Parts: sequence; structure tokens; C-alpha cells
Amino acid sequence: MLNVEQARFNMIEQQVRPWDVLDPKVLELMESTPREAFVAAGYEGLAYADIEIPLGHGEAMLPPKMVGRLLQAVNLDPLDIALEVGTGSGYLTALLARGGRQVFSVDIHADISAQARKNLDAQGISNVTLEVGDAASGWDQHRPYDVIIITGSLPLLPEAFQKSLNRGGRLVAVVGDAPVMEAILITRTGDNEWSRESLFETSIKPLVNASQPQRFTF
Repeated sequence: MLNVEQARFNMIEQQVRPWDVLDPKVLELMESTPREAFVAAGYEGLAYADIEIPLGHGEAMLPPKMVGRLLQAVNLDPLDIALEVGTGSGYLTALLARGGRQVFSVDIHADISAQARKNLDAQGISNVTLEVGDAASGWDQHRPYDVIIITGSLPLLPEAFQKSLNRGGRLVAVVGDAPVMEAILITRTGDNEWSRESLFETSIKPLVNASQPQRFTF
């Protein structure tokens, strides 16, 4: 039988902290949110493992350390309105909802979104609006956002995302092509000004229908 409290403690101490996730707010959110309540049936024993967990349609939950690192990068505030592209299991959605004011989360797969709603409801999380649609090129319906997290990789980051940010708003995305991609943080500093910071190299599954750059063939 999985000792959930011990497994969660080990996840924080052996995976998340060693990956430079040291923000007390992020660690507290991850310590108090039951990841096992968000994994697909049959995978509960792997809820705290350092792996991607399948969700169907070729999608997967990001490993805990990646979730922690992305969440730390956006420096979530209790008044923030967040957009999440790629709802998945609802785990990162739950962390955003518990740390911020309101979350709008979009997934292209209706059945994945429906399961995420059940997962969130079971935890009593109500400040989340789940929507089904293709947000690979942007999701302006509720802008401006204070925080945007894109949970699948993009060869190119569409400008629509950074233009959907409030001034002072933060966006994290994983950009590039396998095997080497770059997690980046974009902060809106003015009406037409943004800063860009490279966070770390990684490789995650691409977002469905992600914009492809023009590729030259010789």
C-alpha cells in the first residue's frame, strides 16, 4: 500500500527541491495537494514517481519536478488570473487555483477535460473554468491574464500569448524541437515590451496543433 504522506514528502525532498524549486509557496502547494487524486485509474502507485504518467490520446502528466519549476517561474500571487493551455489531469490546474484567484484552463480533448473536472470537484476546487478547444495559437477569451502556463511544447511561441498578458504578467512555455527544448519565461514590461529569460533545457510532448515554423529542405 502506498504511504501517501511519505511518498509526497519524498517527492518534494528527492525530486522537486534538487531541481532548484525552493519557493516556499510552491513547496507548500505541492505538499498539500494530493497528486494521487489526479492520476488515471491504475496509476495511483506511480503518482509521486519522477515520470510522465499517461492520460490517453498520447498525452501525459508532467513529472512533479517540472510542474514545480514552471509554477515557481510564474511567481503566482493570490490575486492572479491564470490561463493554462493543456488541462491534462487537472493537477497543475489545482495548484494554480489554490495559489491564485481564478484559472481558465483549456484542453483539446473533451474526455480529458471532463475527467479533470471530476478530479477538481472531488477536491472542492471551484475557482476554475474548464473549456474544450484548440488553444495552440492563443486563447484570448478571458484576457488579460496575469499568468499563462503552456503544458505542451511549441516549435515557435505564437505572439498572441504574450499579447494576452497584463502588464507585469508572466508566461512560461517550452519552446523548440526534440531532443533539446528550452523552457522560457516571458514578462510583459510595457504596452509593447516584453523581457525573455531562459530557464532550463528539457524536452516534453508537443502541444496538439502547435504552429510549425517554415522548414527548409535541400
